[in-house]
Amino acid sequence: WSYGAHTALAEAEVEYKEKLSPAIWVTFALTEQSENKFCEATGSLTEESHKFVIWTTTPWTLPANVGLALHRDFTYLAGRFGNDDGVSHQLVIAKDLLEDFVAKTGFVPQGDMVEFKGALVEGLEAQHPFLERSSKIILGSFVTTETGTGIVHVAPGHGADDYVAGREYGLEVVSPVDNDGRFTDEVGIPDLVGRHVFESNEEIIGMLAGLSVLLGREEYRHDYPHCWRSKTPIIFRAVEQFFISLDGLRDTALSEIDQTDWLPHWGRNRIYGTVESRPDWCISRQRTWGVPLPVFFTAEGEVLLDADLARKVADLVEKEGTNIWFELEEADLVSRLGLPEGTRKCRDTLDVWIDSGSSHVAVLDRHAELESPADLYLEATDQHRGWFQSSLMLSVAYRGCAPYKTVMTHGFVVDKDKKGKLSKSEAEKSGKPIDAAHYYNKYGADILRLWVSSVDWQSEVPFGEDLFKQVAEPYRRIRNTLRILLGNLHGFDPDRDSVDPNEMTLVDRWILECLNEVVTECRRAYDAYEFRKVFTVINQFCARELSAIYIDLTKDRLYCDREDSGRRRATQTAMNNVVDVLTRLLAPILVFTAEEAWEHAGRKGSVHEQDFPVPDQRFAGREATGEVGQLLELREVIQNAIEVEVQAKAFNKNNEAAVELTLPPDHELHGLLGDRDFFTEFFIISDLKLVEGDRISAKARKTEYPMCPRCRRYEPLSPAGSSGEEGLCRRCEEVMSSAE
Repeated sequence: WSYGAHTALAEAEVEYKEKLSPAIWVTFALTEQSENKFCEATGSLTEESHKFVIWTTTPWTLPANVGLALHRDFTYLAGRFGNDDGVSHQLVIAKDLLEDFVAKTGFVPQGDMVEFKGALVEGLEAQHPFLERSSKIILGSFVTTETGTGIVHVAPGHGADDYVAGREYGLEVVSPVDNDGRFTDEVGIPDLVGRHVFESNEEIIGMLAGLSVLLGREEYRHDYPHCWRSKTPIIFRAVEQFFISLDGLRDTALSEIDQTDWLPHWGRNRIYGTVESRPDWCISRQRTWGVPLPVFFTAEGEVLLDADLARKVADLVEKEGTNIWFELEEADLVSRLGLPEGTRKCRDTLDVWIDSGSSHVAVLDRHAELESPADLYLEATDQHRGWFQSSLMLSVAYRGCAPYKTVMTHGFVVDKDKKGKLSKSEAEKSGKPIDAAHYYNKYGADILRLWVSSVDWQSEVPFGEDLFKQVAEPYRRIRNTLRILLGNLHGFDPDRDSVDPNEMTLVDRWILECLNEVVTECRRAYDAYEFRKVFTVINQFCARELSAIYIDLTKDRLYCDREDSGRRRATQTAMNNVVDVLTRLLAPILVFTAEEAWEHAGRKGSVHEQDFPVPDQRFAGREATGEVGQLLELREVIQNAIEVEVQAKAFNKNNEAAVELTLPPDHELHGLLGDRDFFTEFFIISDLKLVEGDRISAKARKTEYPMCPRCRRYEPLSPAGSSGEEGLCRRCEEVMSSAE
């Protein structure tokens, strides 16, 4: 019960915070009749009554005590204990907790102890320490030896375990606390009436000390349940509520959990354990807002609740609006529903988890293009007790199956500086906006989406504005790569100019094999919701294979070859494929950038209406990848040799280098490297001389060739005057001749 919000709470509405509570040890003396039975059963002979010792962190619940719970199988000790002040009592505690009890209370055993099992004293009675009633000794499996004394004070009005055990033993339910968390007249102590329960702890402890039944106290730091809305500590009190019985649904729900894909996989265990141990679902709330509970009471106080009545209320709401329940006078509402005069409506509202848990019906059943179950549910890690579970239970009740095929659980967004959960209230206090509009207005929606795709959603997500600046760099790289590719497609008509893969150059086939691998990896990552991997794969492809290698290598042919040359058209064909596939791969993340690129590429319709890319079997063999891999290794050897000469100021740029490359005689690239057009383009050098040797090595020097004034490569030049141009390389000479 939340006294701050004035309502009952579901388990999912409870959050735990550290709290300091007064923990006390209190004695309950056996009644005279029970003392005789105890001595007879245990063989313990004493003139003084035995006192059962309880330990509690909620002294305010003692006025509601009606029982003491022991564990059937635990061993208990009975005997005299005394402290340094000369105080002694005949006490009963669990044997396993003797050492802890002595250390914290100062009461040590004096003389022999009698041992007995908890089951032996079932049914005996002890005197309440300050009220004129007895407390019945019962057995409970919830009793542990982790803390306390192994004897639990039982107040069915203030605890779930207590309530269940109390029903089993026919104990009275005493709950002398009102909606505000204040004691009522039922508490039996006039000085406590009207006082808040937590403010009454010290007065109750003082009363116990005055009665010489308090053995000790300590300040106990523990995680205590709080209301998720009011943030106040909650209390447990027995009040009449409406419940959904889960006994008929639980087995089906557990089976459906195992039929669902959980991401990460530990989500399955979390919700399975919660559903397996969950009690009946309390669905009524004492709130003035929300969906009304369609329940009525007869003049005699009997509950009226059935499906026909609920449907009548639903029909009335559908015709006249949701406020009709609240706006109509009670007598008018009762009359319109055909109920007897004197019938009263229930003032409670439905648990909000009924609203959210039934959302799958409102969404999937009301749209013809959708079907149940949903492909995916996703929410934060706290929803295994909340939305995921309420949706599951309602769907099992309604359809007999789960409402989802896959459930994805993401971590909380946390302040990267404080590492704490970044809630709306905390963000406002720290002056750090968390409204998405602030960021997409400032950085653009695609950068916001790219940031989301770049994080590890399975764990806590650090958040700070500077992280958007970091993700802006890879975004610009991807955007610039698309811009360069699109620029190089000027004048290219795919229907007219496309080149068959078998007629492409090695590097064109290689980039399409790389692209094919990107498609395979991205599809696999998307299917597994590994958006971070999609981002990484595409970013690396743009930075490495495309920008650092392919675009750099093919720049010369694109700018300086004849417009319709075979290798230029082959590269444009490859780049056209890259733009087409890359844009569709990016579309789920960079929705606006992908659409913009699609339009600039002259494609019809929207990119978001296209089929998602699939691997192209023509490029699955990766033959070109093997050759280019070897060439890149040689390129690194050559580059190292060139760097030595550049540092020595022998020349300034790669294309001024003449390289002597030593290869083993059986090296498989001998034939390919004999092609001058190929090696000058791939290594971006002026000349290459192959030498046979035992190991691969390279030497570089400044070329003797002059620079072609058109393509700016260092090549043998044609004689002046042959085409009106002076000193052009062979390739440029042919291009200029064909242009005349």
